[in-house]
Amino acid sequence: MKKIAISFFPLVFGGYFFVNNITPLQGINDMAVKQYDGPYVLYNNNDMYVKYIFEDSGSRTGHTDSFAISDKTTLSLKVSTDEPGKTFSVQLKNKLQAEKSEYKKPNKLVAISDIEGNFDAFRILLQNCGVIDTSYNWTFGDGNLVLVGDFFDRGDHVTEVLWLIYSLEEKAKAAGGYVHFILGNHEIMNLSGDLRYLPPKYIQDAELLNENYTSGLYGKNSELGRWLRTKNIIEKVGDFLFMHGGISAQMNNMDISSLSRINDMARPFYADSTYNYNDPRLELIFGDAGPFWYRGYYMGSPRATTNQIDSTLDKFDVKHIVTGHCIIADTIAAFHNGKLIDLDVHHAEGHSEALLIEDGKYYHVSKQGQKILLMQ
Repeated sequence: MKKIAISFFPLVFGGYFFVNNITPLQGINDMAVKQYDGPYVLYNNNDMYVKYIFEDSGSRTGHTDSFAISDKTTLSLKVSTDEPGKTFSVQLKNKLQAEKSEYKKPNKLVAISDIEGNFDAFRILLQNCGVIDTSYNWTFGDGNLVLVGDFFDRGDHVTEVLWLIYSLEEKAKAAGGYVHFILGNHEIMNLSGDLRYLPPKYIQDAELLNENYTSGLYGKNSELGRWLRTKNIIEKVGDFLFMHGGISAQMNNMDISSLSRINDMARPFYADSTYNYNDPRLELIFGDAGPFWYRGYYMGSPRATTNQIDSTLDKFDVKHIVTGHCIIADTIAAFHNGKLIDLDVHHAEGHSEALLIEDGKYYHVSKQGQKILLMQ
């Protein structure tokens, strides 16, 4: 392993970051510094680079470690959290592949949307719903966790949120469960270079690491960028249809009824910034009436009718549609006799909630741990 632009700082309170191998690497085990951002894992031919930002007394420094690509399966990253001194470990995946679009109905399910970099809200909801314990272990058994987009932007802990989702995927599979990360408009915006809601710290961090934020830290040669490109924009889990925004009347009328076809068409264009599509259906998918921008369920005109909702349910053979994207209340809410559920709430303002489905009942679970019946 080569060390590049390495800086050592004294141990301080706050988040700590370590890079080590399952077989310890010389010189790295003794490194304990305050982490400000990272890690970012980048690839170049047979080399792999792990980059992160350290902070000491307000001064920030970029740091890069270099590994052979053959070290990937033994490398273990530790990521800081909102709790001072508390970390969780991440092992890089052996293989990344596109997600399926349809899944069987699980025995229990938790759904969350629009975390937007608020790691503390995300952690607390996962713990209150029994998805993870205080050591970030998966404790939800064969349950499914569904994340309905917009985990980027606005908040200052986006990187940590993404690595937590990444790490939970493998832990869930080992227990017979599953994590579904469905992309929203803010994921697409970041991948395609639309950074209007990005906190300034991330552009500054990219500069410290001598990388372009979009094409470098989340490009095709980055682990997080490659991982995000495997995700879907719409999924069916049992009799639930999940997407960030919704299905407009135009989408109902589009001559595609296969969810996998929608996802396969969209995936190559996640990072596209030209908006010059060779298929008019892509104009619809990536436009205001598409699955991650549509707001017509809850606001604007024309507003979605029950007939429109029913058309979507019939088209995709489901009983419920679950979305984020639109904040219309401080709590999770159900509409059209429970056919439509909106997950989006003000996480940053302390109104965090998750949807919990178990034993045929639907609950909204608050940041304070209150479990309130939504419907059954």
